[in-house]
Amino acid sequence: MKAAYGSLRHKHSEYMHWAKTQSRARFNLATSGVAPFPLRELQVNLGELEINGDNSYGYPPLQQAIAAHCGVDPECVVEAAGTSMANHLAMAAIIEPGDEVLIEYPAYGPILDVARYLEANVKRFRRTEENGWAIDPAEVRRCITPKTRLIVITNLHNPTSALTPETVLPEIGDMARSSGALVLVDEVYLDAVYENTPRTSFHLGPEFVVTSSLTKVYGVSGLRCGWILAQPDLAWKMRRLNDLYSATAVYPGELLSVAAFQHLDLLRQRARRILEADRKILRDFLAQQSAISAVWTEWGTTSFLRLVRGDADAFLERLRCEFETSAVPGRFFEMPGHFRIGMGVNTEMFTEGLKRIGHALS
Repeated sequence: MKAAYGSLRHKHSEYMHWAKTQSRARFNLATSGVAPFPLRELQVNLGELEINGDNSYGYPPLQQAIAAHCGVDPECVVEAAGTSMANHLAMAAIIEPGDEVLIEYPAYGPILDVARYLEANVKRFRRTEENGWAIDPAEVRRCITPKTRLIVITNLHNPTSALTPETVLPEIGDMARSSGALVLVDEVYLDAVYENTPRTSFHLGPEFVVTSSLTKVYGVSGLRCGWILAQPDLAWKMRRLNDLYSATAVYPGELLSVAAFQHLDLLRQRARRILEADRKILRDFLAQQSAISAVWTEWGTTSFLRLVRGDADAFLERLRCEFETSAVPGRFFEMPGHFRIGMGVNTEMFTEGLKRIGHALS
């Protein structure tokens, strides 16, 4: 008998299910963002918090804080519940069923899941390990067609943390413009570039739509403070689409998000200290290992490692069961021979987790 609720095909995320049910371990390297920032250090007066407040299509102080952070007009800002919801709203507002969407490979699983849920005709362009996981404009040009309506990339790339420089992005924009397409850039990790931080690609032209949040780099993921940057007409379409998902945002979360923006440097520098310590430890670890390899990146909270020999899924299962250490299987990024590890949470835990990976390898 066919279930009344229909098939689950394209209506769930295997990665998110794994993350919620199987990722935790005593030495958890399956993280994607930095350590939680303690509320007591946020320098906010909790006596001023309210449960309810006025918010029809965005809380003005938060809209203004996001706009100031990104250097855009507040009319271009759409609030969203984290980057995942921002990506969903953005894609749903831009594409129709059957539209061609060109997405990087490898890709963050939930981005693909959303495109398929929206019944897009998903095409791919490759990033290669041999090329440092960089975007090759010639590869995009080879794959784009007159039917392409949206090009989707992550910058920093998830899972590898490869940075796409501003010299490359305008080429992608030119290709999109020639096909009547838009470029969606998920920039949730971009602020983990601590020196000469690139400006948001939204400034490169009207064909760019950007998603981001405070969830990965700033340690306040529980606030679900995400946003979309889009041209005003498209931004309004996204706000109206969000009517289907929520009446209003969580008002205490909006108030605390405004407080977070007032102290972003404090949040960012705290995370940077942990990340830089972890990155040095990782570099030393990789230099001593022959059983795994990785493209070295200077920034980001994650690193994508390749198991030189053997079955990566079996290795990760043994790592978790016998060594109490978890990492994200590469199959969730369409690269089953790889696995992703996270930095920036706790340097002592990270150090011990790497040691246990070394023991498991030997």
